[in-house]
Amino acid sequence: MENGYKGLTAYKEAMSLAATVYEVTKRMPREELYGLVSQLRRAAVSVPSNIAEGYGKSSTGEYLSALGHARGSLFEIETQVEIARSAGIIEPAD
Repeated sequence: MENGYKGLTAYKEAMSLAATVYEVTKRMPREELYGLVSQLRRAAVSVPSNIAEGYGKSSTGEYLSALGHARGSLFEIETQVEIARSAGIIEPAD
């Protein structure tokens, strides 16, 4: 595949998501630095990282497992964004 994992649409979208999470979390209150900011950023970095890691694995099963971890991180982000919205930390548009 051309460009390896970097050519994958999922990887490109995951990188875009990570950049967006970093941008949104910059506007969060300082007291959330070790709470939601840290959690969101770690989960956002995990998505493209797991896609890349899985691509480099030697078996389909390992690749699918890594993609499963990436998917799990997406659900973490979704939950954390819901918490931040309901707490009034971020705007609904974010």
